[in-house]
Amino acid sequence: MSQASSALFHRRCAHHAGRAAVAQCLECSRFFCRECVTEHNERVLCASCLKKLTTRRTDGRARWRGLAHVLQGALGLLICWTFFYWLGRALLSTPSSFHEGTVWQKTLESDIE
Repeated sequence: MSQASSALFHRRCAHHAGRAAVAQCLECSRFFCRECVTEHNERVLCASCLKKLTTRRTDGRARWRGLAHVLQGALGLLICWTFFYWLGRALLSTPSSFHEGTVWQKTLESDIE
């Protein structure tokens, strides 16, 4: 038995005093039994350290995700406003005879004759 494994053999789990420790958490350096540790990104971590790592990432992502939704909504409103603005400008620039129906009626009458 090597020196490192014999040192681990005499350690007890930080959560279960009656169980022998099988691993040491790389974040908090405490010893834990098989049920209290997990592997995450090729590292052995206890549940509390894993929770701390994942909540930090989630909080930052959620903040950026909320900002992205606000920016997408603002961009969508800007695109809609621009579209309807230019549509209105195009309708205002057409001659009033087109709106009264005389332009297209003259075109149809000349095609029939």
